[in-house]
Amino acid sequence: MIKTCKNNKLSLSLCITLALCGTASANVTNKDIANDQMTTDDVVSYGMGLQGQRYSPLTKINTSTVKEMRPAWAFSLGGEKQRGQESQPMIKDGVMYITGSYSRVYAIDARTGEELWQYDARLPDGIMPCCDVINRGVALYDDLVIFGTLDAKLVALNKDTGKVVWKKKVEDYKAGYSITAAPIVVKGKIITGVSGGEFGIVGKVRAYDAKNGQIVWERPTVEGHMGYIWKNGKKVDNGISGGKPGQTWPGDLWKSGGAAPWLGGTYDADVDLLFFGTGNPAPWNSHLRPGDNYFSASRLAIDPDTGKIVWHFQTTPHDGWDYDGVNELIPFDYKEKGKTIKAAATADRNGFFYVLNRENGDFIRGFPFSDKISWASGLDENGRPIFVDANRPGNPMDSADGKQGKTVVAAPSFLGGKNWMPMAYSQDTELFYVPSNEWEMDIWNEPTAYKKGAAYLGAGFTIKAINDDYIGVLKAIDPKTGKEVWRYKNYSPLWGGVLTTAGNLVFMGNPEGYLLAFNAKTGELKYKFNTGSGIVGSPVTWDMDGEQYVSVLSGWGGAVPLWGGDVAKRIKHLNQGGSVWTFKLPKS
Repeated sequence: MIKTCKNNKLSLSLCITLALCGTASANVTNKDIANDQMTTDDVVSYGMGLQGQRYSPLTKINTSTVKEMRPAWAFSLGGEKQRGQESQPMIKDGVMYITGSYSRVYAIDARTGEELWQYDARLPDGIMPCCDVINRGVALYDDLVIFGTLDAKLVALNKDTGKVVWKKKVEDYKAGYSITAAPIVVKGKIITGVSGGEFGIVGKVRAYDAKNGQIVWERPTVEGHMGYIWKNGKKVDNGISGGKPGQTWPGDLWKSGGAAPWLGGTYDADVDLLFFGTGNPAPWNSHLRPGDNYFSASRLAIDPDTGKIVWHFQTTPHDGWDYDGVNELIPFDYKEKGKTIKAAATADRNGFFYVLNRENGDFIRGFPFSDKISWASGLDENGRPIFVDANRPGNPMDSADGKQGKTVVAAPSFLGGKNWMPMAYSQDTELFYVPSNEWEMDIWNEPTAYKKGAAYLGAGFTIKAINDDYIGVLKAIDPKTGKEVWRYKNYSPLWGGVLTTAGNLVFMGNPEGYLLAFNAKTGELKYKFNTGSGIVGSPVTWDMDGEQYVSVLSGWGGAVPLWGGDVAKRIKHLNQGGSVWTFKLPKS
């Protein structure tokens, strides 16, 4: 369903003739996307650049001026469809594009906050999103706005009218599949993962021709499944993921192995590789699936032209705690002994921070970024965790009745030392800014069996805070040494993304509703503004008409209220919402 041009004195045709009610907009090219991190007058990729560093060279809003920053406009998503608003805004030629909960898309005049059009996906009743009805954003390409839906479709809309240009079914939502991530565009291909690891799906990354939606290749992320490439419209075998069926899985469990690449990917042109993370193996009960369970809880480097897996690095082999490996892998360079190291970094759900060689996946270094890690005592020289066997949830078959295994206290909790919320990397400070949480869980295993479309866990859990006065911690981390340079503690869990700028600032929102800005070098809080609902979105910045703007979505929700256990009680008073807040400095 589409609503177009809120000014009802203007007909649809006149709106189009006036180019979005007075806002001229050009098509987004491959060059625009490739140069996104270096340009400041638009945001045309998720992560503000295909590498996902979330860094802007803008300096007008800085540590001296940010105190004067104030709202320019606020836009309400409207209706009763609130819940978690995790979208990152995109901006092109004065038009902002965002997604909302329940698979909605909005085009907004970025100068005034006026709605230009709205698209509401027609979702079936049987959707099965694991962790709230969220969506993290759109992709822009040519004259299209492309996004994924909770019933596992890709939809391409005309950027001027919001009308559907093409729509493709990616997977069967009745089997537990959905899409919540923003897709990525590389070389004219729209590339997406899928969600659904809690339902025993088979993770896949797929590439489509962005202009017409025709599929180009498919790569399963569970060992043993055949990949495909389409040549002249024909589906052709393209090699089994891992080479053979189920080498690191027992029996047929690889056929419902999970490993969903549900967060989306990054891309580095220097090595011409996509980087996707994969989620938990299914089921959670690790005693049912002895072995490393490739390619779950891993980072995969994928050839963007063919879908072939070039290298992989598994952060939690034989995962027994739901430590998804989906968190973004961010390419960055640094100097060591006069040599440039082509590295990539990730802060894993399991509590460890990893620095890898992005050319070949070799482990460079790893260190804890979570204060408490109980499931492993450290990492070996290859980056493999050194398990603490006593802190793996027990086998139900070892209990007297076979119904529940030994309960253990595991840290971090299954929601992770860092979950989906993207970190940022500053090219000025050479630090990563990591939104993290300090919590633990009671976890135990139970018997389970796969049934299509049903939850496939085999575990129970209760999340608990470790500290009385805080759970969330924004941490500034040096990837070359593992040193934590500064931290900011937050009472509630952090669940939104981070932005850093050449103005020596780090922006972040918290569940209490504040947009916060910090000195990037020292961590000193320089700015706070309450948006009225918890922030779980990712802020962006751009310049327009000679002024620098900052925008962020506000709307409390996501996984914490649904899965948080005792922690959810801490934040039950927080109000839901749905709005975009846009800030700038006064012209004077």
